[in-house]
Amino acid sequence: MHRWSDLADVPADVGPTVVTLGNFDGVHRGHANVLRRMAADARARGWSAVAVTFTPHPLQVHRPDDAPPLLTGDEDRLDLLEATGLDAVLLLPYSLQFARQSPEEFVRTYLVDGLHARTVVVGRDVRFGWQNSGDLSTMVDLGRRHGFDVEVIDDITPDDITSDEGGPADDASGGARRWSSTWVREALAAGDVEQAALVLGRPHRLRGIVVHGDARGRELGFPTANLAQDAVGMVPADGVYAGWLRRTRRADGTPVDEVRLPAAVSIGTNPTFDGVQRRVEAYVLDRTDLDLYDDEVVLDLVARLRPTLRFSSVDELLDQMHADVERVREVLASDD
Repeated sequence: MHRWSDLADVPADVGPTVVTLGNFDGVHRGHANVLRRMAADARARGWSAVAVTFTPHPLQVHRPDDAPPLLTGDEDRLDLLEATGLDAVLLLPYSLQFARQSPEEFVRTYLVDGLHARTVVVGRDVRFGWQNSGDLSTMVDLGRRHGFDVEVIDDITPDDITSDEGGPADDASGGARRWSSTWVREALAAGDVEQAALVLGRPHRLRGIVVHGDARGRELGFPTANLAQDAVGMVPADGVYAGWLRRTRRADGTPVDEVRLPAAVSIGTNPTFDGVQRRVEAYVLDRTDLDLYDDEVVLDLVARLRPTLRFSSVDELLDQMHADVERVREVLASDD
């Protein structure tokens, strides 16, 4: 898959193309279903399938205090988009200056002149251009004027996903709801990483650099890899989780492709020790020899074991930690 960050990266002979627009945060099952169909349709016509997306998320530019936590960073988002079969992604830097384009300026510059779109795939609630003044009717009108068709995608629910694609999943009320990044965030805020995984089609992932902590875990016999505060991926509710850790890049920037390792992941402030900073730390089962400092790792969260608790003594904490490790083994044995 081609990864373009500017129109200058797009080959002059690109096209014809089928293009879609979106933020695609999390690239959940609804996103993936639409993009797979779009890519297959494009191939059948001998065209290219291209997604146009943005960084940072537009809400982080316009209303940073109200912007939702991101489910995925750019690296994971691009990898997930590639897995859908797209031919290319145009990842555009989003800024207030970029947002000042009129709907027609945006469409003409990027979709028509830049990507030579023959079909543009959008949802019914599409908004684009200055102050979101462009909507579906605007896109249809621009398509007539500039020579492209507009294909409208309705909301995708679990009932629309065939069994070989992993559905269905239900909301808490037992009824099917539309796949959405909001649904994933709600699940993560409740610590329900299993529900999040149903919507995403994979375990929720955190990605970050391993930094030095208080070394308290090492003193207790459970050395942990502590993620930096700027780790990417929405951090779920406090608690202890079963998950997988994998080193992806060394401190010098060298990529690595190592096997995933079973881990007990603690998220919270360490209330037993009166901690105040919320942290994500992972103990790799049965490993006291790992040196991950300054390396990049990913954590794939499989299940929440329990909420964060305050213990009356270190011995009580240690007993619970041993029990947690055994429970992690059980959970991951069925996930391996």
